[in-house]
Amino acid sequence: MSPPQSYRCCEESLRRYVYFASETCVQELLSAASDLKMDDGWKVVSLNGGVEISTKRHSGSLSVFRSRWLLTSISPEQFMTVANAIDAAKQWDSHLVEAKYIKDLNENLSIIRLRFGDASKRLFKNREFIVYERRETMDDGTLVVAVASLPKEIAAGLQPERNNSIRGLLLQSGWVVEKLQDDSCRVTYVVQLDPAGWLPKFFVNNKLSTRLVIIIDNLRKLAQASSCHSSS
Repeated sequence: MSPPQSYRCCEESLRRYVYFASETCVQELLSAASDLKMDDGWKVVSLNGGVEISTKRHSGSLSVFRSRWLLTSISPEQFMTVANAIDAAKQWDSHLVEAKYIKDLNENLSIIRLRFGDASKRLFKNREFIVYERRETMDDGTLVVAVASLPKEIAAGLQPERNNSIRGLLLQSGWVVEKLQDDSCRVTYVVQLDPAGWLPKFFVNNKLSTRLVIIIDNLRKLAQASSCHSSS
């Protein structure tokens, strides 16, 4: 398979594109985190240990997964210190080989490369993702981190694809962390993934649901350990 054509754009054009694309992602995340009617399309597939995992199928595309859980005595800022620290990502996602910033577009908007190696499970084996990350604090204190892949042509212009890797697509994904009483928070994590390659959709959906449970458990432990450390 030939590599995608690359498209180089000036930094201002890139900033404008990512800003408007991420604005849509932020609104989609806030909508997914809100308590709406039961007919909003989400179907609960797992409820265990206080963690709810739901899915919504988009016509002709991979499913979107949403996980929600409460963290007591942990503030949104404490949670995001763990979840959004790129140098700590390997602690809660053991398959991640490398995560690095490619470019900062402004103080809350960055381009990041995520790379998974040959030892990763089949869903992520030899995959890499070139994504934007937008960080916003809403008026009510809710923290939102929107993450999604750049179009392949723009990504190739910023970071040429490696010969031994497959460049997947992370569709509208990210975190919403809502502040509750007593320095607690409610966390919503939304992810839609196209790993590319030859993996069938049913396999991707099944493996992604299982993987979410593991990631959430790791994040909870890290956030709780960080909270205990900061209070000691």
